[in-house]
Amino acid sequence: MSESNPHGVGGHLGPNLGVVELTIALHRVFNTPKDKFVFDVSHQAYVHKMFTPKGRPGDIKSIRQYQGLNGFMLRTESEHDCYGAGHAGTALSAALGMAVGRDLRGGDENVVCVAGDAAFTCGVSYEALNNVTEATKKFIVVLNDNEWSIAKNVGAMAGYFNRIATSPTYRHLHEKAARFIQTIGGKSVLSLAGRVEAGVKNLLVPSVLFEDLGLRYYGPIDGHDTALLIRTFEFLKTQDEPVILHILTKKGKGYSPALQQPDKFHGLGKYKLETGETAKAPLPTYSELLGDCIANFADNNSKVVAITGAMPSGTGLGRFQKRHPDKYFDVGIAEEHAALFACGLAVQGMSPFLAIYSTFMQRAYDMIIHDMALQKLNVRLCMDRAGLSGDDGPTHHGLFDIGYLRHVPNLTFMQPKDEEEFGDMLWTMANHHDGPIAIRYPRGAGTGAKLKPQPKLLEIGKAEVVRHGKGGAPQVALFGLGGMCTMAEEAADVLEAEGVSAAVINPRWIKPMDTATLEFFARSAEVICTLEDHVLTNGYGCAVMEHLNEARIPVPVVRLGWPDEFIEHGNIPVLREKHGLTAKALVARVLPLLQKKGQPSAARQPIGAA
Repeated sequence: MSESNPHGVGGHLGPNLGVVELTIALHRVFNTPKDKFVFDVSHQAYVHKMFTPKGRPGDIKSIRQYQGLNGFMLRTESEHDCYGAGHAGTALSAALGMAVGRDLRGGDENVVCVAGDAAFTCGVSYEALNNVTEATKKFIVVLNDNEWSIAKNVGAMAGYFNRIATSPTYRHLHEKAARFIQTIGGKSVLSLAGRVEAGVKNLLVPSVLFEDLGLRYYGPIDGHDTALLIRTFEFLKTQDEPVILHILTKKGKGYSPALQQPDKFHGLGKYKLETGETAKAPLPTYSELLGDCIANFADNNSKVVAITGAMPSGTGLGRFQKRHPDKYFDVGIAEEHAALFACGLAVQGMSPFLAIYSTFMQRAYDMIIHDMALQKLNVRLCMDRAGLSGDDGPTHHGLFDIGYLRHVPNLTFMQPKDEEEFGDMLWTMANHHDGPIAIRYPRGAGTGAKLKPQPKLLEIGKAEVVRHGKGGAPQVALFGLGGMCTMAEEAADVLEAEGVSAAVINPRWIKPMDTATLEFFARSAEVICTLEDHVLTNGYGCAVMEHLNEARIPVPVVRLGWPDEFIEHGNIPVLREKHGLTAKALVARVLPLLQKKGQPSAARQPIGAA
């Protein structure tokens, strides 16, 4: 960090401070890119990137900045990043596949999987462990145990790891093993390891879970003792059997503010290096409003409950938890279970609100179809970070949820244009009892619109006409979904400055769509425009075109949205400018389609021609 910039650029500071010594040891003992490091989630790979700078687009100060280093492992960024990820629980399966691929082609490289204890709240991690011993004989798993995912880890597995770490007898035996690793190595260590294993099993210490799954267990050891880690890895890489090394680390090690607030420093924006302070947001975020609104509903409705997957602060449900701890459930990083758990609550007549980021809700897709929608269960899906998620990049952008939900039967789906409407939509969800209902909303704050003291029920499937356009029938009708309604109004202002009458419609409802309002403007306007913070493929604009085609209304449709590619990380306004998601770009596409004075109309051409 330069002296001229006293602020940290932000990012996943706590997780990376916790793996400094581990990463040093890995790079000392192993040799990338030949040897493979697979980091679960991979948001803790900043130190790894500092050790492997060649070919990367900038140094560590560029992390998560536009055209700088990605905040996660990225295969296209460096040959040293053998596997990219941004979601938890993927590392064991992927690393096992890489180890088996090595075996099949006769390679000799090491494959090291680094997974935090939070990864073991993911069911897929156990699916991988179930196959390890049948698939390969040379495989190293590092269990980085810091007791945190984003929030404090919850559930039986968190308690299990704690019992291992705090068992006096077990710790004594493995401290003896660690001393031998430091001073002797080789066959003597193998002999001692066998004695430690036998002693532990005789004492019924709980590490037998991993042993019974076929992984030789070592640890727990101090994950901040670099020399010990180096000697341990030197020993483990000689083993011809799958092994798991349990290390104990501190999230935020070496930086007092991060140690004191590990949840805050899991991932944050710019902060003051001296104090760890971050600028107070001028407006409440959608996430914060969600927590407050649902808590208000629960004050008067005993059936309202809230569920999160290890993200009480990220989803705003920590605010709900403080007021209704008995109605709050954090199930860990287990989105599939969270969805099914919500279904079971709904069967019992409860009103569950399930808050999960849009990008993570993808994991529960089967449950949404097979369990919620098919059975028409009253589960309320709150999809945070819908749309572009900025500096977190392609693993976290919520750009696909319209495409994966709008075709599901029995499901209602909506998006608010601002915070006031968000409150009304949440209230409508709370009072909806006709199957699953979903809402998508962006990261951060909106326009600053204040919530009503008493929210109102919205009519399902009814859009809002924000402006009709000047004069008679509008020449252009702009359907701006969610926060893109603001951009639609900007485009309407530009068009009207050009003498073009423009209507602006806030669709509200992705499903069911307000087809009557759509058809009205499609028959009266020369051009229809749709704006969405979503990929164009199978998005809201596609739904509009499909309906107009079925209604046989031949009006051109100009769609504004993200292209059919994974969008990079960076500042949202910069990315919108680059990819043409601006009012100016939209107007430039619309004007050539409008009828010119003295010329025949060119507007009535095949739908979607624009």
